[in-house]
Amino acid sequence: MASVLKKDPAFENIPSIKAKTLRINLNPDIYGTYAEIGAGQETARHFFRSGGASGTIAKAMSAYDKAFSDAVYGIETDGRYVTQSRLKKMLSHEMRLMDERIDRKEHPDRLFFTYANTVATIDFSKRYKGHGWVGIRFQLDPDQKDLDEIILHVRFKQNEARLQQETLGIVGVNLIYGAFYKYNKPRKLLKYLYDHIDRDTLEIDMINFSGPNFKNVDNRLMSLQLIRNDMTDAVMFGPDGNNLLPAAVLYKKNILALRGSFRPVTKVNMDMFEKSYDIFVRDPAVDMDNTIVIFEITLSNLKASGEIDERDFMDRAELL
Repeated sequence: MASVLKKDPAFENIPSIKAKTLRINLNPDIYGTYAEIGAGQETARHFFRSGGASGTIAKAMSAYDKAFSDAVYGIETDGRYVTQSRLKKMLSHEMRLMDERIDRKEHPDRLFFTYANTVATIDFSKRYKGHGWVGIRFQLDPDQKDLDEIILHVRFKQNEARLQQETLGIVGVNLIYGAFYKYNKPRKLLKYLYDHIDRDTLEIDMINFSGPNFKNVDNRLMSLQLIRNDMTDAVMFGPDGNNLLPAAVLYKKNILALRGSFRPVTKVNMDMFEKSYDIFVRDPAVDMDNTIVIFEITLSNLKASGEIDERDFMDRAELL
């Protein structure tokens, strides 16, 4: 019996990784640097392989050695390397070099960008799966002084470093492509980060958009999309509206978590909070100065009235 293979309609309109890199490489204006630490130069590799990279790649580097990395980007106060702070220093340093070394008079139409990642892949004992920070700082207009920026945190689920490196490379391509060609559709840009990646191989548990072209983007709603799209199980955001990485905020902290609907915050809620907090901090093992309080809303709670009402979600967030 003859058999016929058909394409899955969901994937028919997704450009291949080569198509994405080639479109960027053939754009005469897009021009930038790639700085990758901890997992090879997987993103830059895709752009080199697709052809036409000489018009796009100003520099690709990987300051792998810690001493050399510190000499280039400075020393972190906590001594760690796979942090958001490190990523931001990389983006700032490389973009500054772009401005210093490329004469705007000779290249008035170029759109500068810097892509960076700092990553720890799975360790030899396979106890820690690995994670990393990935980001891009870029401009969509050559006269744009305040740059746009997208920063995300990923967790790897694969059990082999080589596979994690390959996944990271694809995420990087998707991010750069999305920044230049899907920036006006941030919700779709989120989904496109998983183009050609299985959801069970990678978790994106934090993302923040900033800059003039994202002034109308509420990062709390973007974090809600991460939950709705099954990209992660939990998200956290602070009073300023920006998303936070739970692992970084909660590291070595005494945590008091209160779950509720908070629709609205009632006197009962506040009474429970105050009495719980009083009991909690009186525990000899708890350091009051190292204690953090979290108000938790579950997805099922947000769906209590049917589908998620984003305005309702935002009202609760503002109230808290």
